[in-house]
Amino acid sequence: MNLQPAIDVRRAAERFSTKIDWLDSKHSFSFGHHRDPGNTRHGLLLVNNDDIVKPGAGFETHPHQDMEIVTWVLRGSLVHQDSQGHNGVIYPGLAQRMSAGTGILHSEKNDSWRVEGGGEHTEPVHFVQMWVVPDETGIAPGYEQLEIDDELLRGGLVAVASGLPEHQDNSAIRIKNKYAALHVARMQAGESVELPEAPFLHLFVPRGGVTLEGAGALGEGDAVRFTATGGQRVTATEPAEILVWEMHATIAA
Repeated sequence: MNLQPAIDVRRAAERFSTKIDWLDSKHSFSFGHHRDPGNTRHGLLLVNNDDIVKPGAGFETHPHQDMEIVTWVLRGSLVHQDSQGHNGVIYPGLAQRMSAGTGILHSEKNDSWRVEGGGEHTEPVHFVQMWVVPDETGIAPGYEQLEIDDELLRGGLVAVASGLPEHQDNSAIRIKNKYAALHVARMQAGESVELPEAPFLHLFVPRGGVTLEGAGALGEGDAVRFTATGGQRVTATEPAEILVWEMHATIAA
């Protein structure tokens, strides 16, 4: 690849938006009926949806094929059920990956109903769902989840989902693409991390605020697409969480 270094800041307000009665969704890339031929992916990342779902609602059973889907919950909890018999509740600090492979049906619902002091209490669920292409089509569908809250509390960038060979023994969950990895960092004000270097990086700020070396302040919902660069420092200006995709390949045009 003959790539020119570039840093492309995308502000939260520039995202596509889908807002209906039970869902408030912001899309970093073309998604559903939102189509922009110039904004379909970055590297291997095709979807970065920032979703808020009301209590008692969610995505009914729907199909996927040949896609690695990683879900990261920031607040509340999300119930996953699929046609392979996998059931799980995803909550903050739990890494989850679904490999659609040859085909899978699944549903995702807000699981916030609970009783407190004799009455019902509800809260929205806020999560980011990210899709990357697998490096091989036609694989068997699969599912994996793992609690990694302790690793996040230690600070720094944590490899949450990876197919990179160097993460074989230390990433929380595996994805079926040997050229991609998702890192997460939870930071208090003043803490900083250094971004990896890769042909393609995608930085997303789902919570809080940070500054990016050389680019300035980034707020909640802002994203940055890096090409042929990396190594910049990201510093929290308030309690924050960042999601960083490290990608060493792209999708052929």
